[in-house]
Amino acid sequence: MYKGFLAAAAAGGIGGGVSTRSVQPPGYSMDCEFAQLSDVGRVRQGNEDYLGHYAPGTPEEARSRGYLFAVADGVGGQDLGEVASRTAIEALLAGFRGAPANEPHGALLTRLVRAANTSVIDAGHAARPSGAKMATTIVASALRYDRVTVAHVGDSRCYLVRRGQANLLTRDHTVANEHVRLKILSKEEASSAETRHMLSRSLGNELMVNVEVNEHQVFAEDVLLLCSDGLHGSVQASEMAAVTSHGGDLASAAKKLVDLANQRDGGDNISLQLIRVRSVERVGMYRGRPYRLP
Repeated sequence: MYKGFLAAAAAGGIGGGVSTRSVQPPGYSMDCEFAQLSDVGRVRQGNEDYLGHYAPGTPEEARSRGYLFAVADGVGGQDLGEVASRTAIEALLAGFRGAPANEPHGALLTRLVRAANTSVIDAGHAARPSGAKMATTIVASALRYDRVTVAHVGDSRCYLVRRGQANLLTRDHTVANEHVRLKILSKEEASSAETRHMLSRSLGNELMVNVEVNEHQVFAEDVLLLCSDGLHGSVQASEMAAVTSHGGDLASAAKKLVDLANQRDGGDNISLQLIRVRSVERVGMYRGRPYRLP
């Protein structure tokens, strides 16, 4: 059973608000529930964030393709950030729908995010003869069996909330973070550096993009939280865990987190997706093929 606040029956995206409820029939290899919310914030006039998801239509498709959730944050200060984020999500969803069955999610998401980068560049050239300068971050999570694969470019994040603790599964692609990696700055210095919001990677700026991908096992009652920096810039990971733990209503949790971000700042668009895993199908892999574990 797949319970979700969805923008369409099987796949879609939103630039704001919470979408409608949909329920999948039983028999799926993974049972999860889902909510998403996007808010313009207290200062911006428009919303440059965009959210998207894909839910399989049959139990067989859940095993061969799985689920996809994604958040994109159009880069402010450039042209058409809202076009960049929407273009990236729509390209990602279209590629996921049309992907070969049983393609490994790590290779698939790498390929699709790179294709989304090309789509954003093409959209910039289509918008203006000389090319509009537009870019976006992206974070995507694909789920199947008992695994989640996370791919990202930029500073949109994915957290895994388990037993009341939120663990960050992504690494911000910012200049300050690169300076920490190179030991030019300490983590404390980077937290207040002017370059902490300056992206070192994004979609739409270069023809080739380095996509960071990792895979994790998930268990029943785990919660995945995908968000733009409008949320994680003002709400601590411990607060995210406290709000999303204990099996509460996900739509209410999403609204509470957005309200908290607006109370503390609200200077940016605020977007998040919450996915609670209700049950999983434990599998092993042999020569790239899954087999059920006892």
